[in-house]
Amino acid sequence: MKVSVILLNWNGRKLLEKFLPSVVAHTPSDVAEVVVADNGSTDDSVAMLRERFPGVRLILLDRNYGFAEGYNRAIEQTTAEYTVLLNTDVEVTPGWLTAPLEELDADASVAAVQPKLLSRRDRSFFEYAGAAGGWIDRYGYPFCRGRVLSVVEEDRGQYDTPADILWASGACLFIRTDVYRRVGGLDARFFAHQEEIDLCWRLRSRGYRLRCTPQSVVFHVGGGTLHTESPYKTFLNFRNNLLMIYKNLPDRELPRVMRLRRMLDYFAALHFLLTGHAKNALAVIRARREFRRLRPEYTPVRAENLRLSTLDPIPEQMNRSLLSSFYLKKKKTFDQLMQEAHG
Repeated sequence: MKVSVILLNWNGRKLLEKFLPSVVAHTPSDVAEVVVADNGSTDDSVAMLRERFPGVRLILLDRNYGFAEGYNRAIEQTTAEYTVLLNTDVEVTPGWLTAPLEELDADASVAAVQPKLLSRRDRSFFEYAGAAGGWIDRYGYPFCRGRVLSVVEEDRGQYDTPADILWASGACLFIRTDVYRRVGGLDARFFAHQEEIDLCWRLRSRGYRLRCTPQSVVFHVGGGTLHTESPYKTFLNFRNNLLMIYKNLPDRELPRVMRLRRMLDYFAALHFLLTGHAKNALAVIRARREFRRLRPEYTPVRAENLRLSTLDPIPEQMNRSLLSSFYLKKKKTFDQLMQEAHG
């Protein structure tokens, strides 16, 4: 089998009933297998799948390993040339496999591809978690072609040209299976959130290319697992972002970036507190404390990443502050950021 399309499920019967039919209908069985890896669900997801989707392959994990390790364990059980990591709240469209697979087939230097992600709630707008492909700024803040911080653009075809990106969204990520394994897969200690950005940064720094092919379109609900203002989500996002920076940023940048991030993170905690989100403020403080605890364990990981890095600087990393451009210079779209960068 050329492709394994893997959906990671945890107590998500309703999402599977709603979105899995589109995946099955638009995934030709002569090209790809559809797989559901169950992360130790306690609802009746598995029984429903066996009854209603007998053609879908099941991988049963013994407990909830989170997004990162759940996918690592599932991918251990596939032999396909390419793997697609697909969220259970994604509606795919006819021909969704074609452009990404053509991109991978055409160029061995391309390790991963994402389609254009539009919002399932408002189909004329990009989806927050990936839009038309991701970049980061020099301080590790991610943004997308089609989404900058809180501003999500309407899709008017402005990003319909295939493009190199730094990170592909984990909501729908096409990747070479052997490359995924070679670079260590997703970081299991992240559990969830920003683990795909970390993986893609690792790939890009080692000279692989990542692409967005907007001829392929999928619709993503987003926020299906943790609510936007969940303190646990805040904790994971801040902790994992700091770990990702520490793992991947070159030596010449790290001290300055970490100093500024400490200030910005405490400012974010203060903002949460003053706007009535005390638990989120505490989550930021806890994230920084957990980062300090884990940092020594990541020192050899960082050394390995830097040793294997062949691309510096990375073209898809904006060499300026996203926060400064957004809040002070009012650059609210990807195109405006690029015009400023090249102006």
